[in-house]
Amino acid sequence: MKKDHGLENRKYVIGGVAVLIVTVYIIRLFTLQLMSDDYKKNADSNAFLKKVDYPSRGVINDRNGQLLVYNQPAYDIMVVMNEAKDRLDTMELCQTLGLTKQEFITRMNNIKDRSKNPGYSRFTQQMFLSQLSDKEFSVFQEKMYRFPGFYVQRRSIRQYQHPCAAHVLGDVAEVSPADIEEDDYYQPGDYIGKLGVERSYEKQLRGEKGVQILLRDAHGRIQGSYLNGAFDRRPVPGKRLTLSIDYQLQALGERLLEGKIGSIVAIEPKTGEVLCMVSSPSYDPRLMVGRQRSRSHRELSRDSWKPLLNRSIMGQYPPGSTFKTTQALTFLSEGIITPNTAYSCSHGFVYKGLRVGCHGHGSPLPLVPAISTSCNGYFCWGLYYMIGNKKKYGTVQSAMNTWRDYMVSMGFGYRLGIDLPGEKRGLIPNAQFYDKAYKGSWNGLTIISIAIGQGEVNATPLQIANLGATIANRGWFVTPHVVKEIEGEKLDTLYTKRRYTKASEQAYETVVSGMRSAALGGTCKALAGYEFEACGKTGTAQNRGHDHSVFMGFAPMNDPKIAVAVYVENGGWGATYGVPIGGLIMEQYLNGKLSEASEKKAEDFQQRRIAYGTAER
Repeated sequence: MKKDHGLENRKYVIGGVAVLIVTVYIIRLFTLQLMSDDYKKNADSNAFLKKVDYPSRGVINDRNGQLLVYNQPAYDIMVVMNEAKDRLDTMELCQTLGLTKQEFITRMNNIKDRSKNPGYSRFTQQMFLSQLSDKEFSVFQEKMYRFPGFYVQRRSIRQYQHPCAAHVLGDVAEVSPADIEEDDYYQPGDYIGKLGVERSYEKQLRGEKGVQILLRDAHGRIQGSYLNGAFDRRPVPGKRLTLSIDYQLQALGERLLEGKIGSIVAIEPKTGEVLCMVSSPSYDPRLMVGRQRSRSHRELSRDSWKPLLNRSIMGQYPPGSTFKTTQALTFLSEGIITPNTAYSCSHGFVYKGLRVGCHGHGSPLPLVPAISTSCNGYFCWGLYYMIGNKKKYGTVQSAMNTWRDYMVSMGFGYRLGIDLPGEKRGLIPNAQFYDKAYKGSWNGLTIISIAIGQGEVNATPLQIANLGATIANRGWFVTPHVVKEIEGEKLDTLYTKRRYTKASEQAYETVVSGMRSAALGGTCKALAGYEFEACGKTGTAQNRGHDHSVFMGFAPMNDPKIAVAVYVENGGWGATYGVPIGGLIMEQYLNGKLSEASEKKAEDFQQRRIAYGTAER
């Protein structure tokens, strides 16, 4: 009989299909049992409840131990979606929590939306409603047994002791999806520092989470700790921060800048510790706490005066005549001038049809009185002779880059590296900048305004204050920082090492003499009446509207304890606002209080308002 090869082939095909099906089932079984944790999670969620214990966030003090930031208890409502079944009385839950039905639906949908909540799991606790008050918590707790799948999570929220220093302290808010993606420490509903030291020292302040593993029965009721807490982990509280800020000095600075736009920065020269950092207008940090934060932040962000902007590190301004000190240091160190070099000033710098105006004073004059009287002509001549010195530098480009290197060494043109987020770098032009702007055809006359802190030069108030600290130290500075101590941890070496400039120590001594002369009888003569030896330099920075009032100085002259920069937008002459405010800041810090006469002066400045370039008296 002839063999049927068709039937023989079908037998192999059917056998192969059967083997394939069995193989698929085996692979799937292996995947479910060993590779996937879905069933394990389901089983664990029925037997255990992992409850996160949030650590208390580290408190923040000022340099004198004054409490600035602390914690208060708050309560969050958490939900395990796998347990929130259809038997949930939605209307009663909404009435208990003060929600509408639509708000409930929106919250539940947002929890399940992985684009908004990338860490979502139906087996673990998810944030439903945050930061309940004690009263709201008490009402919910009484009825919680009626709402399966809903739990209370106790945690703490930030409280700010005083209504000042908002830009330094920052605030805390709920994490964003980007925060969660960047650091797996966070889960939806966690909190993170958003601004100020709350942001830059987040890892030190947040501490470490703990966990409790609770045993549940078949009905989901808590039966107690699993194995008497053998696998529980206690939370580790965040570290205490001690700021370099002097609260009393900070409060005075904020008083003095009420109704004005500007900044005050004070630094301890020897350490780089920031003693106060005022940005005006500011806001009460207590507005940025709890569920009101979103509304407050929205209102502040819409304010045309930009109170959220930290002008001390983000404002980029022409430094005006305070910048003349950097020119004197550069010209002396490069041998362009000596302390006795005298230049004429015909009510300004006048050459080849170019004029840079100046106020009336004696002429010609050497360097110290040029600093004291803030002569524009003197420093314009110095820059002109430096940039045009082809014998020394070969080209204007080489001279320009040498000048730039001095400015950078003094802390301009780049971020200083303060321990706060958002610092801007300002602008110090170089030869390439001008080659591009003028197509390679330029000279000292083209750029003459940078000699007096105008033109393309921009700096932050922090950089101007750091200039004062550098002159006080006669040629070095420590990177400014607002945190003095971290509990159980050393500061980054960036905030302990000295950074030296290119200028010579002898050049600094001459500039100090000029600044002391300015305080005794020059443009800063309002400082002459203080018992301490103050040194100062005014600035009147040109503006499209009313000029900006600027001051930079330090005291005492030979044992400097404080360096100050004051910048008041549209405040006019540096002597109008900058000098008197700077003097009050120095007095408060050095003496621990203001004299009776100075307190009256402070009250006067507190009442003054500047509106659109016009100073109101």
